[in-house]
Amino acid sequence: MSRKHRTTPRALALLPLVLSPLVLLAGCATAARSVSKTSEYREALLAHEIRERGFEPQEVVLPYRLTPTMREWVHAEVPATGSARSQLVTLLDRLLDDDGLAVRYESGFTPTAAEAFDSHTANCLSFTHLYVGLAREMGLDAYYLDVSHAERFDKDNDLVVLSGHVTAGYGVPTDPLVLEYNVGPDADYRYLRKIDDLRAVAMYYSNRGAEELRAGDLLASVEWLRTAVTLDSGLAEAWVNYGVALRRMGDHDAAEEAYRKALEVDPQTISAYQNLATLMRLEGRAAEADDLNHVAERLGDRNPFNYLNLGDLNLRRGDVEEAERFYRKALNLYADLADPYAAMGILAYHLDRPEEARKWLRRALRKDPENPRALALARRLDPPSPEDPGMARITRPRGDAS
Repeated sequence: MSRKHRTTPRALALLPLVLSPLVLLAGCATAARSVSKTSEYREALLAHEIRERGFEPQEVVLPYRLTPTMREWVHAEVPATGSARSQLVTLLDRLLDDDGLAVRYESGFTPTAAEAFDSHTANCLSFTHLYVGLAREMGLDAYYLDVSHAERFDKDNDLVVLSGHVTAGYGVPTDPLVLEYNVGPDADYRYLRKIDDLRAVAMYYSNRGAEELRAGDLLASVEWLRTAVTLDSGLAEAWVNYGVALRRMGDHDAAEEAYRKALEVDPQTISAYQNLATLMRLEGRAAEADDLNHVAERLGDRNPFNYLNLGDLNLRRGDVEEAERFYRKALNLYADLADPYAAMGILAYHLDRPEEARKWLRRALRKDPENPRALALARRLDPPSPEDPGMARITRPRGDAS
């Protein structure tokens, strides 16, 4: 799954990617008319693309669309004079400053630009919708950028959530001014890809479908995701999300088709291999599942939870060497997560090395005192007493040099 963000932005700034001068609007009437024509052409093209996919434009939510109040706000808050760069910086300041709109980062829901404006909350995709819409209202031809090498992983019950990153750009795509809305230390703004408005709209639908999936509303999830893949059949992440929703609905054939469609449009989509492997294993097709997992590993899988699952599988089979190999891969990928430390502790416990298991447990609890895998290990090491069967005896250490 993808395009869901969970971390507080580490930095917010505008930065040029190279030292050559930026291409800026002059601010004259001719430039304004040119941008207006660009906007009209963009809207007409998007409406045509939407109709080609079987929708009427009014049926599709355009998440960057502004309300009259938003238009009034941006013209009142951002001076029409000055360079494009200064206007873009001022817009960012007015959106984030306490004496401005004071937009706060919040994960779990992808609002439209209008909803973000009213609630003063946004994740990175919705903030980009908000920023792009307002910049265009100012006559600045902002666009969407997909930031590669910015994946983050999280766990929500039995769902593993892969988060990508989207931001805004301005100027020539080969030499853009980029809005840095960083979701963590791995975001690398050297790897950028311009995406068109139709894909940005499809991403909104994919995010909303993923959120409904996490909330347990499968019918709503399938509707959102069906719209996403219909609007943009080349959006691999939407096909993966659609496949997950269909599998949860019990339609394994359609889920398999969705995963294979994701691989057809982007053979580098590691999560499609992983989800398809899970489906194959559920259907008793273990050899196919193993082949798919091997492909994902060769492609450079960076999902620690996939390695943890593979480690668990090998531990259940009794192959402790393979289990340790996968657990250490997860640990090397994300040393900030509690799960890999707890997994290593469970392995040590399985090998009858309780002191080593306790060391791993202490490290896991320092990362996350409520981590389910760590608490499961704690219960094994310190079973509840008969007098108090519901409480494991866990000692939170002050420090540990291990």
